Amino acid sequence: MSDLSAFLITKRWPAKHPELLQLYSLPTPNGVKVSIMLEEIGLPYEVHLVDFGKDDQKSPEFLSLNPNGKIPAILDPNGPGSRPLPLFESGAILQYLAEKTGKLLPEDAARRYRTIQWVHFQMGGIGPMFGQVGFFHKFAGKDYEDKRPLERYVDESKRLLGVMETHLTGRQWFMDDDYTIADISMLGWVRNLVGFYGAGDLVAFSRFKSVGAWLERGLARPAVQRGLNIPKRP
Repeated sequence: MSDLSAFLITKRWPAKHPELLQLYSLPTPNGVKVSIMLEEIGLPYEVHLVDFGKDDQKSPEFLSLNPNGKIPAILDPNGPGSRPLPLFESGAILQYLAEKTGKLLPEDAARRYRTIQWVHFQMGGIGPMFGQVGFFHKFAGKDYEDKRPLERYVDESKRLLGVMETHLTGRQWFMDDDYTIADISMLGWVRNLVGFYGAGDLVAFSRFKSVGAWLERGLARPAVQRGLNIPKRP
């Protein structure tokens, strides 16, 4: 049986099945990337809820795994060289799981790097910009008298959606007919923007027909539906 006792995080979140990959997460747009991925590839795992309401992400145990204090993070008892691998940053985790299982990342080198570039596009653009729209439109930022920050992030989100629209026109997925980690990285964020954040009208989402069709296809996948609700919120 795998021994994970050397990892402080297991003191707060004991592993009932230490032989399985351990996922520490919350069903946010970043968190569901990894739960969707795990559901898609069928890799057995054990999930642990990191409750922001209890500041779990700031605990010494969680910070021992991710010093940045963000979800998701994983602890794979069967990492490279058959040694445990702690890993944080959702994009890095997606790439690791794809390479570990040989799934959802093209084998051809050129297509592989083109897939990874779209994951970086999400990490550097879609996530930060859509998240700022959420803050200034739905959360505390909505009460700010100065609306210039909201306008800035709305305009940038529209631009990013335009990039997605141009690329997806005539394509089923970001890599043509191949559903990959590029799609997984973005589905939760676009869903959140028009759903939970309620910013669909704000960014004129109805104009982006190809993006809307792509989102609908993605959300229809059973593994995506499961992953969107893992772990269950408290």
